[in-house]
Amino acid sequence: MENQYGICRVAVAPLRAEPSDRAEIVSQLLFGDHVEILQKDERWWLIQNGYDGYQGWLDFRQLAFITQDQFVEMHECQWLAPLSFDNVLTAMDGSLYHLSPASNLPYLKDGFCFAGKEKYQLKFEAHNAHNVDFKKDVESTAKFFQNIPYLWGGRHLFGMDCSGFVQTVFKMLNIKLNRDAAQQAEQGELVGFLAECRAGDVAFFDNAEGKITHVGIMLSPNEIIHSSAKVKIDPIDDQGIFNRELGIYSHKLRIIKRFVE
Repeated sequence: MENQYGICRVAVAPLRAEPSDRAEIVSQLLFGDHVEILQKDERWWLIQNGYDGYQGWLDFRQLAFITQDQFVEMHECQWLAPLSFDNVLTAMDGSLYHLSPASNLPYLKDGFCFAGKEKYQLKFEAHNAHNVDFKKDVESTAKFFQNIPYLWGGRHLFGMDCSGFVQTVFKMLNIKLNRDAAQQAEQGELVGFLAECRAGDVAFFDNAEGKITHVGIMLSPNEIIHSSAKVKIDPIDDQGIFNRELGIYSHKLRIIKRFVE
């Protein structure tokens, strides 16, 4: 198949493990995410997210076509939907789209953005990811998502998994992270001791088999914000995260990484 490319033209589109409405949701596309189309199976297309390389199946009607040149141009992701619950786009037919923070706003100009040939008017002020101060903004950015429920594969305001939460926070701060916790653990620089942590460091946790299965953002050497049941702040020590509700250590600390010196 000749290389083809697309852009998500709905607020959120599920990426599934198999080409079926009943298949597991492995991740999500947000509005403006650019993708490469790898395979077609009737209405189900296998795509690869241009931002993080993640693959999954989605209903092709949730995409608009773009050119290869446009696909390459969209890697930058400068203009994003801001930290707000009121990010509204108006399509040319007058219908509304309600965007989650960190949604891309491709080809933003004079209050309009584009998904393929479709034009949308912004009813909000866009967030410039190139104009942030990581150390100053990371804590408030992470806390914006507090109490959003946990959702396997989720990346939007009404459900996030642990790595989707971390990836979204860092995207708002102009740092590109991979999609899954184990993939994110391969990035960044190692922090030797918990006592050396500072806000914005990322902690990773493993299971009994030694596989990294959870991730969160450090707020201090003794507090972490992470998505587990919901996005919340929990105490942490050298053993891991202590869950006050359960009265046990729920996640065993493996490593800590730093992305900004």
